[in-house]
Amino acid sequence: MCLFNTDMPLHLFHHGENFKAYELMGAHPAVYKRKKGFIFRVWAPRVASVSIVGEFNDWNENSHLMQRMIDNETYELFIPDLKPFCTYKYCIKTQDGRVFYKADPYAFHSETPNETSSKASKLYDLSGFKWSDKAYLDKQRHTNIYQSPVNVYEVNLLSWKRRENGAYYTYRELAKELVEYVAEMGYTHVEFMPVTEHPFDGSWGYQVTGYYSITSRLGTPHDFMYLVDCFHAKGIGVILDWVPAHFPKDEFGLYEFNGDALYEASQWDRKENKGWGTRTFDYGRNEIVSFLISSAIFLFDKFHVDGLRVDAVASMLYLDYDKKPGEWVPNIYGENKNLEAVAFLRRLNEAVFSFFPNALMIAEESTAWPMVTRPTSMGGLGFNFKWNMGWMNDVLSYVHLNPVFRQFHHNKMTFSMMYAFAENYILPISHDEVVHGKGSLIDKMPGDYEEKFSGVRAFLGYMMSHPGKKLHFMGSEIGQFKEWNYKEGIEFFLKEYPKHAKLSRMVKELNEFYKNTSALYEIEDSWKGFEWLAPDDADRNFLSYQRKDEQGNTIVVLLNFSGEDYHHYRLGVAPGKYQVVFNTDAIRYGGRGMVKQRVYNTIKAFSHGKEHAIEFDLPKLTCVYLKKITK
Repeated sequence: MCLFNTDMPLHLFHHGENFKAYELMGAHPAVYKRKKGFIFRVWAPRVASVSIVGEFNDWNENSHLMQRMIDNETYELFIPDLKPFCTYKYCIKTQDGRVFYKADPYAFHSETPNETSSKASKLYDLSGFKWSDKAYLDKQRHTNIYQSPVNVYEVNLLSWKRRENGAYYTYRELAKELVEYVAEMGYTHVEFMPVTEHPFDGSWGYQVTGYYSITSRLGTPHDFMYLVDCFHAKGIGVILDWVPAHFPKDEFGLYEFNGDALYEASQWDRKENKGWGTRTFDYGRNEIVSFLISSAIFLFDKFHVDGLRVDAVASMLYLDYDKKPGEWVPNIYGENKNLEAVAFLRRLNEAVFSFFPNALMIAEESTAWPMVTRPTSMGGLGFNFKWNMGWMNDVLSYVHLNPVFRQFHHNKMTFSMMYAFAENYILPISHDEVVHGKGSLIDKMPGDYEEKFSGVRAFLGYMMSHPGKKLHFMGSEIGQFKEWNYKEGIEFFLKEYPKHAKLSRMVKELNEFYKNTSALYEIEDSWKGFEWLAPDDADRNFLSYQRKDEQGNTIVVLLNFSGEDYHHYRLGVAPGKYQVVFNTDAIRYGGRGMVKQRVYNTIKAFSHGKEHAIEFDLPKLTCVYLKKITK
């Protein structure tokens, strides 16, 4: 028996094809027999019974027994006169007599962690928010993201700012302060570390218990909608970190939901990620495919997000990920590929792009798996961007070295161009790189106080001119020396000190320069937009290359990563006149102001394989951009 006509949505759910399962499952406002209330549905196969318990019935497991639906695996019940924010759970009785109290896997709102010990779901009506971002969304539909600037500011919403007493800023408060800050600093996008509900702050949001529930720590779902709407009003895209690889073993969550493996894989070697202490999803089960893909669609549909960064893709792709021999079973072809996960990821991207063609689907994938950002029709995984973890590891290990030793590791700064066009990349300097003793970005730099700032400025000049979109974690833009701590806010008081204030100014102006200079972002997929000028001057820790746009506009990049100033350096370039358009050694950025010349004319002199050259002075730990202004 079904109280409403749900046969087709239920059929699609069981076939892994209901990508809006959140309209079927969970708790929804409804009218039945002229009474207003909520209709509840939950999938719980192979159990004796399911009832709804909550504050409305004093958590009595016998008062609201749910009815089996036509599939004999899903249960539903209409309860009249319930109000939003009322707490509830499902009481699941197994066939062997065990009893579990489970939060709703499809809940739209949840109790704030530590609010009570019950960790219950809350009734919530998502309708009624008045969006004002139509113009923004219309513009995005006509934007080619591959030929557009993408400069992402990664944020942990719980710790971007904290009050003196440690309290969080709310979504509404962040809609003013964070939005204005990101816009003022010139970023094009913001990326939130996971904001779906999670019980433990120390997981940074990566151990999710509520895949449809935006964390209530900072407000309601409508408050979060308001935050996204405010970002869109400033023309800033919003990306969410999304975690389909694993979930925690909290008893109230998805863990052994019906008393046995249900959301998790049932195979002994696939069930658990021991390194993280979590369960892994069963990607071969249709209902799990519907659940996860619907979660992704839900975030685009209900919260107007622009993209998802899909966490830990490598852990999904490989059966032997973080496992020793004997701890995993090969697939039917004797390989270490998780065929069901591969199929799921392709299905995920196909579904998202079918509903939202302009979505950003970004893979955090740390291996050499081929064609991550190629269409599924070509055999790819179907993402449109991938984090370039290889670039990140190489360049951070390079800049950590004393300049005296960098000459022996020069290839770390050049190797990325061997594969730069194999995928559509984002260059990440993320939260993972500023925790657990790795040091903040500025503290990775060798040398004294002055040299650390110079090193950061030069590195950012290199990063912003290297092919690939960009991502920076909060705090790097002000030169915070402390590692990120999820319990504390970013140390914005540092901007009261000249060096930090000047670094912040440079980041802002560099961001604006990047956005306004098509040569730095328009051609990211071929050598047409990039040319090495001096890739192999390892002895002097010097690099030079040029970027071009479709119209042939050219930016020449000069990089001195050594600890010495260079005078009368001769570099082969195309004939013409070149103007300094950005200089990380400028006094207003905290530099020494050693770059005096503003325009360089080429001379007839063979250098670096070219018949013309320019000569210039370049201070240590400095990046300079030259714009070609005449032929």
